[in-house]
Amino acid sequence: MNLDRRQALELAAAVAQHSTAQDSTGQDSTGAPGVEVGLFPPFVYLAEVASVCRDGGVRVGAQNCCDQASGAFTGETSAAMIADVGATHVLIGHSERRHVYGESDALVRAKIERALESGLKIVLCIGETLEQRESGATESVCAGQLSSALEGIGPEHAEAFSIAYEPVWAIGTGRTATPEQAQAVHAYARGLFGGIIGDEAAQALRILYGGSVKPDNAAELLAQPDIDGALVGGASLKPELFLPIIDAAR
Repeated sequence: MNLDRRQALELAAAVAQHSTAQDSTGQDSTGAPGVEVGLFPPFVYLAEVASVCRDGGVRVGAQNCCDQASGAFTGETSAAMIADVGATHVLIGHSERRHVYGESDALVRAKIERALESGLKIVLCIGETLEQRESGATESVCAGQLSSALEGIGPEHAEAFSIAYEPVWAIGTGRTATPEQAQAVHAYARGLFGGIIGDEAAQALRILYGGSVKPDNAAELLAQPDIDGALVGGASLKPELFLPIIDAAR
């Protein structure tokens, strides 16, 4: 819940301009590997941001969606409505939805169903609190969140998913998991996904790290073998911070 309309559109325009079109080899015009970039603005700016980003090849997604398809659910926004205004992605299970608003694993699972029905790509967020990490429960927490979210999901839906590992204790705190800590959980999550959906799908799966990613730590994090990208929080609000992270991914 950041930025006003003018700031949101200025940010979107800067990111779209910075994004270089990829050729058929998956490289940008400089020969560097192409990078897929997405923005997840507040609902009220979603349609306009999608319009600004369309020509620049920047993906646009919503920060949340309703667990119901339609009906008398005042204040909610359906997955179909999100797709209708030009968005292609949706965040589901973000740590703030889970821990600030109390969203359960069952609610996350229902939202995934609605997103799949509407053809949206899903960025599924998992992660543990500081108390859970210190008690040695990181793997069990992530396993529970992931297995519940993917229950009944078949291999035909594998390409719709990316996973974002968010250590809750490293979001907005200035603390960051070390590259080794992040890599260990990413590798574990890939193995879990493979066990549920299939090994081939797991190898193609994108797993993003989301926990105080900044220009000065992005390259080291992204160099880890199972870290395929970043879910950027505060640093994504200013082009002078976000664009260097995109460059680090290249």
